[in-house]
Amino acid sequence: MTIREIGRRLRTREISCLDLIRQTLADIRKRDQVFHSFITLMEEQALLEAAERDRELAAGIDRGPLHGIPIAHKDLICTRGVLTTAGSLLFRRFVPDYDATVVRKLRDTGAICVGKTNLHELAYGVTSSNPHFGFVLNPRDPARIPGGSSGGSAAAVAAGFLPLALGTDTGGSIRIPASFCGIVGLKPTYELVSRHGVLPLAFSLDHVGPLGSCVEDCALAMDAIAGPGFDLSASPDMKGLRVGIPENFYFDGIDGEVATAVHRSLSEMERLGASVSQVSVPDIEEANSAARIVQLVETASVYAHHNDRSLFGDDVWALLEQGRMIPGHEYVSAQRVRTLYRRDFDALWKRLDILVSPATPTAAPRLDQKRVTIGSREEDTRMASTRLVRAINFFGEPALSMPCGETSSGLPIGLQLIGAPFTDPALLRVAQTLETALRGGC
Repeated sequence: MTIREIGRRLRTREISCLDLIRQTLADIRKRDQVFHSFITLMEEQALLEAAERDRELAAGIDRGPLHGIPIAHKDLICTRGVLTTAGSLLFRRFVPDYDATVVRKLRDTGAICVGKTNLHELAYGVTSSNPHFGFVLNPRDPARIPGGSSGGSAAAVAAGFLPLALGTDTGGSIRIPASFCGIVGLKPTYELVSRHGVLPLAFSLDHVGPLGSCVEDCALAMDAIAGPGFDLSASPDMKGLRVGIPENFYFDGIDGEVATAVHRSLSEMERLGASVSQVSVPDIEEANSAARIVQLVETASVYAHHNDRSLFGDDVWALLEQGRMIPGHEYVSAQRVRTLYRRDFDALWKRLDILVSPATPTAAPRLDQKRVTIGSREEDTRMASTRLVRAINFFGEPALSMPCGETSSGLPIGLQLIGAPFTDPALLRVAQTLETALRGGC
């Protein structure tokens, strides 16, 4: 159920907050043995908060749409008095004495955190196959990856445990799992949402954002963690909206079913009144290369003093070693490239409101699939999964993934909508209008 649907049941007394949280926890204990979407359940704290939320409603105190709603946080977001592991042996005993800003803000709205979700180790990967806390499986097909690194948050929402979870996105880590699991995930504009109390991966690329069962759920979360202004007055059409289809890069090396679903969505946007045109975008392949250098170096810097190989999974250790070998002048050059592309995208937004592309070039790969084949092209799974999303972290634009169809085998396909910096509310409004047209909305 969506936040709106749960809220109606709470306010009409069809169910109490306490019963809702009890049912949520019981469902997770029963079914999450398959998906491994959680590392830690916060049962005692969640039940105490639920009882308090019931007392408030009985006294006429309503904190808003998130009052009594069960949520979860990716397990690198600090929670006071609760284990925060980052999916790593480095933090296996780390219990923060403070809450991250986003945790505090969501609690203030009455949302109830039921636990901390699993992730790719240190948030450094796309599979969420965590060697220390279990492999997260995709609820849409447990033989496939949920994406990463926010795989546990996406799986928890896709499994129907709760309508909303927080994730982080450094190179696509919200949008990739949203695409693979068939839910909505928003990477906000860089620094729009506080990262205070969130364990870093690459400080100039990290973003915190919501994964939700629908666009409105993400908007309600943003209203809490970013500040007012995300009220979605549903628009019946897209008249006046300038939509760009990249004529270079974004549709190269794309699975045929993904391309068909994305173009069907673009046709729907045109039907709703949007002006759709092809545009040339800056060299995204070069931007991806520069962004990867920045991430490798910044992450190696964060973990420079951790040299015990036994504490890391093979893939994460290999990336840390790679980052340590990159010379400083390459990092500086990558940051210069960033400045040039920032100017190019600023010029692009004078002609466009929204840029549309696939979120991922394929649907979710199998758990054992190290490489994906797209037409005659074979590609490393990690590189393929991040190819269409990584550069947007480099630029800092808001971007979301939303479902836009399914493959012939029933796997979800993700559509990526990208907007100009700090146009996050408008981006969500466009997404909601399209969501309503594609599947009836929330």
